[in-house]
Amino acid sequence: MDKKTIAKVLGSVAKALKKHSPELMTGIGIAGMIAATVTAVKATPKAIQLVDEKEIQDGKRLSTAEIVKTTWKCYVPAAVTGVCAISCVIGASAINARRNAALATAYAISMTDLNAYKKKALEVVGEKKEQAIRDAVAAEQLEKAHVETRQIIFTGRGETPCYDPLTDRYFKSDMETLRKAENTLNKRMCSEMTITLNEFYTEIGLDECQLGERLGWDIARGYIELSFSSHLDVNGVPCIVLGHANPPQYFDYI
Repeated sequence: MDKKTIAKVLGSVAKALKKHSPELMTGIGIAGMIAATVTAVKATPKAIQLVDEKEIQDGKRLSTAEIVKTTWKCYVPAAVTGVCAISCVIGASAINARRNAALATAYAISMTDLNAYKKKALEVVGEKKEQAIRDAVAAEQLEKAHVETRQIIFTGRGETPCYDPLTDRYFKSDMETLRKAENTLNKRMCSEMTITLNEFYTEIGLDECQLGERLGWDIARGYIELSFSSHLDVNGVPCIVLGHANPPQYFDYI
């Protein structure tokens, strides 16, 4: 194996370690806490022996302070292991916090650019052509999703096939249900100030998604404003592609 290949392999390993460092540090932290517990348990018989010997030597029962003074060295390895384990867990949490902050910033920048682009597109091409562009994008999303090969999700709230590009889910609903959810949640937002994406999905009968508590709508940034495109799938079945004129934004203050 030549030097370039070795360097390439080492670079790949380093990149993988950096990418998965929070998971690795969390795993090491958990293993360290277990090791610390085991080490402390193993040290206890030795500590008891030292206490017994000291009490025989002094001819009296030791106080708590004297017991600590007599046995503390037995627990040094366990303490060191525990501190290292806690440091790993804290380090993993710090890395995740920095990554989440970076994600929030990137998302906010993307949303700003997207809204600016949409506004300018309306000015340049007009409302009808801008809608035609959105319809074309929705049609492409539906085609790439290959919904005809999927098991559709039955929500019990409509019989029209719908596709949500945001979470890549194919489900049954209808325009009335979706509009009702939009109006209901916008009304709630007037008093609650924010609505999460998961609350929207629950309202239309879908399961919550992983980032659904960190994404949503803030009344200061605008209400929920759904947009729809209707297209035929490859089997000629009409399908609603769900969109958002005001997309859910990242809650950077949660």
